[in-house]
Amino acid sequence: MPGWSVGLRAAVPFALAAGDNPSMEAKATVAELWRRLQARDWDGLAELLADDVVIDWPNTRQRIRGRASYLGFNRAYPEGWTIEVVNLFADGSTVVSEVRVPHTGLGQFDLVSILEVEDGRVVRGREYWMDEVSEAVPPERAAWLEPMSSARH
Repeated sequence: MPGWSVGLRAAVPFALAAGDNPSMEAKATVAELWRRLQARDWDGLAELLADDVVIDWPNTRQRIRGRASYLGFNRAYPEGWTIEVVNLFADGSTVVSEVRVPHTGLGQFDLVSILEVEDGRVVRGREYWMDEVSEAVPPERAAWLEPMSSARH
């Protein structure tokens, strides 16, 4: 549905979600980014990225520089992935996303992204990608930790 942004529980018209509140505008921009990425709407996604956007992956010491590189990387990534937005939090122009990315061939990934939005476009960010790994609770920590269920709640 072009022109709609994903929300945590429901779809909200993109224009109505933004309004005059900078936090809401930034949050709506990032929600729409995830929706367009999931839809493989590359032209629409390009509209939400600054030409010189920079996305850092600190945990792997890698960087995506520029709109063309961001789009090219995502276009080329092996199919089988899905974007599931779990939470979005905004403070001013900064938006934090918690995202699940299940992939049919590569397993489950969790992502925390911190994106900066200016004039309706993502200009920079940091993304922390993690493979989902189930580890047994070590005996020395058993008094404080428990395994998480697959439902994740």
